Amino acid sequence: MAHAQEHKSHTKLIWKVFGILSVITIVEVILGIVKPESLHLTKILGTSPLNIIFLVLTLVKAYYITWFFMHMADEKANLRRAVVWTALFLIAYLAALLLIEGSYINDVLGPLTKWNY
Repeated sequence: MAHAQEHKSHTKLIWKVFGILSVITIVEVILGIVKPESLHLTKILGTSPLNIIFLVLTLVKAYYITWFFMHMADEKANLRRAVVWTALFLIAYLAALLLIEGSYINDVLGPLTKWNY
């Protein structure tokens, strides 16, 4: 005898995640427009704290999108870890490489080039 599967509405959860992602995006846009000098013109770990904030906020958004909209919350723990951790580590590694190499290029070519900004 087949049992009827109970359908659970995820409307509240979708709106909650939408709200969180919207707030993070609004914070990113405001920081990108305002660019506070204390965050933009200082250096920590070879880059500005503003870049680090953008990187962390982007990783948080990637996590939420993967976790809820790719339905990782409903999967087994090992699959969740394999997908989410791998993606987060690869994104963090790529971002670190881009920031390090970009800073190096700026330091080397900066005196030789007149940047238009």
